Amino acid sequence: MSASAASHVFVHEEGVCESTDVGSGTRVWAFAHVMSGARVGRGCNVGDHAFIESGAVVGDGVTIKNGVQLWDGVVIEDDVFLGPAVVFTNDRTPRAFAPDFDRVETRVARGASIGANASVVCGVTIGRYAMVGAGSVVCHDVAPYALVLGNPARAVGFVCHCGQRLPVSLACACGRAYREASDAEGPPGLEPV
Repeated sequence: MSASAASHVFVHEEGVCESTDVGSGTRVWAFAHVMSGARVGRGCNVGDHAFIESGAVVGDGVTIKNGVQLWDGVVIEDDVFLGPAVVFTNDRTPRAFAPDFDRVETRVARGASIGANASVVCGVTIGRYAMVGAGSVVCHDVAPYALVLGNPARAVGFVCHCGQRLPVSLACACGRAYREASDAEGPPGLEPV
């Protein structure tokens, strides 16, 4: 860990944390690498073999499971879950020989969950509390509370704040209820009643 990084950050002896912008209570496990210039919030868990590049931003309370790759331009808001081997991209037209790099921002909104081995193409926004199924390939924005599956990922329903799939009534067994809401910046989703 960098000498000037927060003293209340745990870095495994075989992990690398070069960033000085890591919040208290965050844990960086073996073979994970947090580059200088990356921002990681408080109370995060960065699993083995995860990689967080300079310019990536991670909010508070985020779980980053083993093998996740976060590149420059990826913004992860608070309380997001990233399952094992989730991969993000940050260039729509990558070429090894191209002299220019056109970084495209990708955002995962508060409370969203992304399942194992999902791929997220740059330029999309995954809405609040949305859920992306394991192995899905996200090529388009995902609405708040939407459940998306497949390649390409398509909406198949909605989920509650608690994570359970919502019935047609949009009332969850946990006691929460929702109504449809349109978002001028993305696909229509849900909002709590």
